[in-house]
Amino acid sequence: MTTSISIKVQTDDFDVAQEYAALREDNTQDGAIVFFAGLVRDMNQGKNVTGLFLEHYPGMTEKALANIVDQACERWPLSRVRVIHRVGQLHISDQIVFVAVSSCHREAAFDACHFIMDFLKNQAPFWKKETTQQGDHWVKALAKDEASLKKWNAPHDRK
Repeated sequence: MTTSISIKVQTDDFDVAQEYAALREDNTQDGAIVFFAGLVRDMNQGKNVTGLFLEHYPGMTEKALANIVDQACERWPLSRVRVIHRVGQLHISDQIVFVAVSSCHREAAFDACHFIMDFLKNQAPFWKKETTQQGDHWVKALAKDEASLKKWNAPHDRK
């Protein structure tokens, strides 16, 4: 199966409706589209957040995202995958990330979207600096996020 893949790292916002429409366009074989959109929230780890700055290494970031998407495509029968991650200065309620997949079956679509987001959160080279009322600080990885990868290490035969 040939999978159509779109991966973007950008400062500009994205339009969820346009991204969803791209997944549906001329797509008669799929019965499921699942997506996740992440937003900047005003509270994190007990601190009031007023802004978020995301840094990355151009080239390395896209390669890491492509690797994550390739792993998902090996595990599930995906027709289309779209990943967008924003960088730069973001404000409360701004969109940060969009992960979407289409597949013949909903189980594959749900699992693949969840897998991509879990691995993106833990393995993609993004660095987040939060602005809070207590000052700016770099966000550290959480144990719960790292633990979320363990469920994907079990043997898989989902295709």
